[in-house]
Amino acid sequence: MKILHTSDWHIGRTFHTHSTLEHLGVVLDALVLVVQERGVDVVAVAGDVFDSAMPSKESYALLTRVLRRIKAAGASVVMTSGNHDSATRLGFQSEWAALAGIHIVTRPEQYLDPITITDEHGPVHFYGIPYLEPVLIRHRHPGVLLKTHEQVLNFAMTRIRDDLAARGGRSLVLSHCFAAGVAPATESSDVERDITAGGLDVVPLSVFDGCDYVALGHIHGRATLTERVRYSGAPLHYSFSEVGKPRGAWLVELDAAGLGAVEWVDLPVPRRLAVLTGELVDLLAGAACAENESDWVKAVLTDQVRPLEAMRSLQTRFAHAVALEHRPAIRVDPGDTSYSERIGAATSDPEIIAGFLAFVRNGVGPTDFESALVAELLTEQSAQAVNS
Repeated sequence: MKILHTSDWHIGRTFHTHSTLEHLGVVLDALVLVVQERGVDVVAVAGDVFDSAMPSKESYALLTRVLRRIKAAGASVVMTSGNHDSATRLGFQSEWAALAGIHIVTRPEQYLDPITITDEHGPVHFYGIPYLEPVLIRHRHPGVLLKTHEQVLNFAMTRIRDDLAARGGRSLVLSHCFAAGVAPATESSDVERDITAGGLDVVPLSVFDGCDYVALGHIHGRATLTERVRYSGAPLHYSFSEVGKPRGAWLVELDAAGLGAVEWVDLPVPRRLAVLTGELVDLLAGAACAENESDWVKAVLTDQVRPLEAMRSLQTRFAHAVALEHRPAIRVDPGDTSYSERIGAATSDPEIIAGFLAFVRNGVGPTDFESALVAELLTEQSAQAVNS
């Protein structure tokens, strides 16, 4: 059986106020072509199908189109809700969708009711674990300690293993979480919402023991935690913190003995991300940036003084410049002396002006030209005062 593992579609998300629906549609159409060309039997989507709990009609239209095309390509779908989704809205009429081979798992109790799909080697049980918020499900099991995501998933997986032992056959689990082996500070992006009330709730890999493959979602970069536990990442870049991360899906084969070959399949990037660093004049004229003119651009300006209307200037060359950061190349440690103390210690007008410039320029005082200009202006002002 061939299974395409994907996740974190985030349908409806904007990128710095720009809609991503058109680009996501291009990528998901390419995913459908993979299903057709590689003979995929099941597409497994591990959570965060939508970006918000109240998707737009355009978002629903895109999801409907993609699911219809996947089904027409000959594959079934197993999809779970993530922490961005509204389980109720995503799961609306899922009972009827299941009759067409589109299995949408959103209710807390559904993880113990696997979707069983059979091939020439026998049954494969797909256990979809929707995102289980501890505070919303612990009342279902009053005798069990369920305060963290780790405890909830450990409880769910224990029951899944018991169920699988009774059923027999091969298995695949879908889950949406931070799993051990992923360093949240470096692997997560600013798109992934914190899924706990007080910090990252990392789930040990041992929780997922006992199944042939674990299709994880939530992290937007692909990651192989073990041969059988992987993140596919998101199919589209949603943040500049995702620069350089490949976009695609895992093609997983289950043979008669269980997990067989696992292959990464690249998906297209409709518009690349680029972070350009330098002074504004160099970014606008530099030949090295020519290849980035059609990219989404974040500019990190190293000019000592923040340029006026920098974004407007950038967009004359980079039409899709959407983010700007001012990070002066020279930073001087002002020490422990406050601005008022430094100005109070000044003994002349030039020193007061120099102190002000250093304050607004991260410790860098006036240039020689500026010092000469200040001296000239102060001299003219003194002459005018005498003449008046």
